[in-house]
Amino acid sequence: MTKVKWKTLFITLLAVNILVILSILVLINLPAKDSDMKPVVTKEEDIQFQIHTNREDLTRLINQYLDKEGLTGLIHYEVYLRDEVELYGKMPFFNREVEMKLTFEPIAQKNGDLVLKQKSIAIGQMNLPVSYVMNLINERYKMPDWVTINPNEENIYVSLQDMKLKSDVRVKANEFDLKKDDISFLLTVPSSLQ
Repeated sequence: MTKVKWKTLFITLLAVNILVILSILVLINLPAKDSDMKPVVTKEEDIQFQIHTNREDLTRLINQYLDKEGLTGLIHYEVYLRDEVELYGKMPFFNREVEMKLTFEPIAQKNGDLVLKQKSIAIGQMNLPVSYVMNLINERYKMPDWVTINPNEENIYVSLQDMKLKSDVRVKANEFDLKKDDISFLLTVPSSLQ
């Protein structure tokens, strides 16, 4: 009888071991309870980034862009962001170069573009009509395609959405408060780049 008891215990132990091994193999091969182990990334939606900057960094970026794109051309001009947008340059006047300074108030539009409303013009010691000076700038200065000078409205329209950037990235201005140094943009990267 002891031989039968020993065989029964051995077979029972062997069966338990086999069941444990089978159970472990089945559990390993079953999918995890949380079927969303990988984060879901939708490829249909564009990717958006909020960019916050300050006047000093944006001034450097603007002037670097103007130089790199060759937009200052033969007539050199620079843009500075202080409490207002300031444009410094020289313009030909009766075979002489005259220094000029224009200041603008930037206004962010709901569509993400900017309007630079002309505030003041200083051309040497002369007083010239604003529309005349802006028309001269429009004719003599090389501006990007997405910048439109409107002499009659005394403003410059900056269509940030039409600005050509690598990989079709689009830019929209959210905030452009120079007095508070609160400048933010929304960069949109097309989903086709993913």
